[in-house]
Amino acid sequence: MAEPAVRMKNLRVEFHAPGKKVEAVNGVDLELQPGEVVALIGESGSGKSVTLRAIMRLHAERSTRISGELHAAGADVLALDKAGLSALRGRKVAMIFQEPLLALDPVYPVGDQIVETILRHEKIGRAEARARALALFERVRIPSPERRLAAYAHEMSGGMRQRAMIALALACRPQVLLADEPTTALDATVQIQILLLLRELQQEMGLAIVFVTHDIGAAAEVADRMAVMYAGRIVEQGPAAVLLTRPRHPYTLSLLQSRSHGAMQKGRRLQTIAGSPPDLSKLPPGCAFAERCAWAEAACRAIQPPETALGAGHSARCIRLDVVDGVRPAGTVSA
Repeated sequence: MAEPAVRMKNLRVEFHAPGKKVEAVNGVDLELQPGEVVALIGESGSGKSVTLRAIMRLHAERSTRISGELHAAGADVLALDKAGLSALRGRKVAMIFQEPLLALDPVYPVGDQIVETILRHEKIGRAEARARALALFERVRIPSPERRLAAYAHEMSGGMRQRAMIALALACRPQVLLADEPTTALDATVQIQILLLLRELQQEMGLAIVFVTHDIGAAAEVADRMAVMYAGRIVEQGPAAVLLTRPRHPYTLSLLQSRSHGAMQKGRRLQTIAGSPPDLSKLPPGCAFAERCAWAEAACRAIQPPETALGAGHSARCIRLDVVDGVRPAGTVSA
């Protein structure tokens, strides 16, 4: 079997401030195979983006402590020095940021930023790098690509900026692509276009993608596997088709029940998850979801549930799996 494109084992990310420690990621185990798309899903604050940024070590070194094992594109990320990180970022592992207007440099044309990225990592001439940038703009279907190379980020629409961000991420043909909620700020039509484009590029280039989203519908469009995060932990993971049709963790089921779907009747209230996620600086000793879970019992609040293998790459962390088994989410999303 090929070496995983990304491998995390007991990954922990802590943020330190005077008198306070925030445990943003708490013992994550996750593997991403070459050519596979894994979606990290969960509410805001669950640790998805923190996990994603840890793969490229983008957190402030002074206030962040990362421990455990973390390998990406054949490199031991936590052992890399500054030069090693610089060689990894953009060349082997690239990221599509959530808001391209903030990620792209506002004082340089977008085309120049792509050209400079290529020149930084590859020994080719500027003319060849510009030709590749133009080809990338054409590949991601930016209209009038020659003219758009000279455009600044603020001169582009939201959808066009996101396409330019994808072109920038793919400029050096990375092995691993990290997508941090790439469709959040876009309207529904453009969202679908971007998701289809990502899936098409992934299949064409054999990319391994970690796709972060809180939108299960978006995850269903692109993911081969899903990992559900809550309070910095992966509480359930497995093939997308399995999690979407037969979730076993109460939180996964609640996420699916709380989305709108075609089976909903007009005037019927949308189901919600009661309560709020826990304070990551004061995590409870037991299951972090227990206070919001309809099936929780005393033992749930006392012990951290172990990971239970459910077959075919499917696992969940819950001691009430027997109760959830057989409950089907309304308006099930098809994978």
